[in-house]
Amino acid sequence: MTDMTMNGEKPSSINLVKVLGPTHVWALGVGIVLVGEFMGWNYSVEKGGALGSIIACWIIGLLYTCVAMIDSEVTSTVAAAGGQYTQAKHTTGPLMAFNVGLYLVLAYTMLEAADIFVFGDLIRIAAENLGAEPGSVDARPFVLLAVSALAFLNYRGVFMALSVNFLITAVAFFSIIVLVVSYKFGIFTAEPLQHEGLGMGGLPYGWMGVLAAFQFGIWYYLGIEGTCQAAEEVRSCGRSLPLGTMTGMITLLIAAALTWYVCAGSLPWEYLGTALAPLYDAARVSGSTVLIVLLWVGTVFSALASANGCINDAARAWFSMGRDRYLPQFFAAVHPKYRTPYRSIIFLIPIAASFGFLQLLAPTITFSILSGLLGYTFMPINMFRFRGKWPLDSIKRGYIHPFHPIPSIVLLALCTATYVAVFLGFGTQLLAMMVFYIVASVWFVLFRYKYVRRGDQFTMAWPRPKGY
Repeated sequence: MTDMTMNGEKPSSINLVKVLGPTHVWALGVGIVLVGEFMGWNYSVEKGGALGSIIACWIIGLLYTCVAMIDSEVTSTVAAAGGQYTQAKHTTGPLMAFNVGLYLVLAYTMLEAADIFVFGDLIRIAAENLGAEPGSVDARPFVLLAVSALAFLNYRGVFMALSVNFLITAVAFFSIIVLVVSYKFGIFTAEPLQHEGLGMGGLPYGWMGVLAAFQFGIWYYLGIEGTCQAAEEVRSCGRSLPLGTMTGMITLLIAAALTWYVCAGSLPWEYLGTALAPLYDAARVSGSTVLIVLLWVGTVFSALASANGCINDAARAWFSMGRDRYLPQFFAAVHPKYRTPYRSIIFLIPIAASFGFLQLLAPTITFSILSGLLGYTFMPINMFRFRGKWPLDSIKRGYIHPFHPIPSIVLLALCTATYVAVFLGFGTQLLAMMVFYIVASVWFVLFRYKYVRRGDQFTMAWPRPKGY
């Protein structure tokens, strides 16, 4: 095995370009996640009922608030692509870094697959609503079209890709606001919200159902940690990343609450727990053509924004691993004109498209959730090691998260509870994925570790860690 390119040349030394600001970071984080308000979260209603779903929403919201705070501190000092992978190689070591990098790539790639599947299905639904025969429209060509267009957008440059993400994410978020305001004040519809009448007030499966709902409660926020992948391309890492990440988290908390409020008040919980696009269905119940069109557009835009951000983040993590020789250096090339990790983008696209073609939404979402959850479990360990090796007065931080070590302890406890929730619903898939990551670790130790240059990995100009 060689670390040369296919042409026998060393990878380009051209670097990624610093062109992004806080709004792009916000667009990356919220853009990836907002699709979770339009679909996916509602499976938590099937597990725990409408009331159990909102309880899970706020508890998992606490989990992700801890994730955002920890990430903001560490990444405001580690200004390199790769996010949590780059953190791991500085604080822990190669084997952990390889696993964290793999968690990131698969979490984003599986989320991208779910996004493009939803996009294709929304095209099918719209065609049938306009008069096409049920089953006559094949969603797969639209899946291929969407992923190809987004891949081209990311290939051409990060500034363009995330500027587009900002626009379509803002439109999607605006559609949620309009739907809630319309129901509340009767602007486009006279239909009232009926929370009690639709069975909001109870826990049909008790507190065990609430625990089971944690698994899909993650869908409200899954991917906000992806803002860290922009670390090498923001103009001011210490300012832009914490600001973009924390404002993004606040946006998602508001969007999650509004989404649950309008859906739980307009759709029976039994239906809500199995719906493909609950916000779109809530608009259809209103009877307003304006709301139906707006929410269809919002759902489509949210899916595209999420897939667009996932392509960006997965490619950056894969690129970083190639640059550090965890993977063949072929993937470390940067396009000489567009300054993007184009080979990593092109390599990962067929994987996402293949899973999107399978049209297995719940297992694909679970794959993404579990990969993300494994990464979150590393974060408390990373935070303890980071603060231990480099205390607050030893290096400059762009952001210092408060109340340490409480967020790390809370995050670890909530991750443990969520593992239990996933095991209750997808125990076999959880065990299969653990086996997969163990096998991947063995592969890395046997076949790639010898290429890793430990001395080259420590890229930050920091003092020697405390105690060394």
